[in-house]
Amino acid sequence: MIDPTAIIHPNAKIAADVAVGPWSIIGADVEIGAGTWIGAHVVVKGPSVIGANNRIFHFCSIGEDPQDKKFDGASNSSLVIGNNNIIREYCSINRGTPHGGGQTSLGNDNWIMAYCHIAHDCHIGNHTVFANNATLAGHVEIHDFVVLGGFTGVHQFCRMGIGSFSAIAAIIVKDVPPYVLVEGNTARARTLNREGLKRRGIDKEVIVRLKRAYKTLYRQGLALQDALAALKLEADDVPEVAELVKFIEASQRGIVR
Repeated sequence: MIDPTAIIHPNAKIAADVAVGPWSIIGADVEIGAGTWIGAHVVVKGPSVIGANNRIFHFCSIGEDPQDKKFDGASNSSLVIGNNNIIREYCSINRGTPHGGGQTSLGNDNWIMAYCHIAHDCHIGNHTVFANNATLAGHVEIHDFVVLGGFTGVHQFCRMGIGSFSAIAAIIVKDVPPYVLVEGNTARARTLNREGLKRRGIDKEVIVRLKRAYKTLYRQGLALQDALAALKLEADDVPEVAELVKFIEASQRGIVR
């Protein structure tokens, strides 16, 4: 399962059925779970933990040092990747930094297409899609079921809420609320991500209520605090609207609007 040209550090912990392709390098303090496949010319540097049944394609750089001038090689710097992720060719995922919590993380069932970059201290949820060349600066949060269109760029410390969507080449410099589709440079809200909600099997009545919430937030000319007050009236019996309110209230950068 391990090509004879691959280089595996003696203290790397690799499950018995892990496959490692030609000329790949698995460094010190790396753990790789059962069923994971690693292609050719991949470099994995530790401390990194990679879960089960992942597929990491050729020429990826996984767990390399953060691209942060303040980083001084501190031991509090790690990467954790969950299960069932697909990471395509030429992707780079950097470890965390001490001043950012020390860890970069990627959850489960994510599809990361070619040439994507996930910087230090980013936290990615589950069931996300990163189209080709999507790029995250440091300290970015991507919540579950988010889709990033190709060439999307996300500014440091931004968040994208559950079920949000960025169109191709969007440049995101503020938080994107849950279920909102954004586009442009710089990104602005375009519509509710109805298609994403439908594909996840969200109840039609919930989608109607979220559409109403979107109009309150973006189409009625209300100040943000007034829009939030109106949304809270809808939040008691619609958890998805409550999630929208919670996300906006927690925003440090402000939201795309």
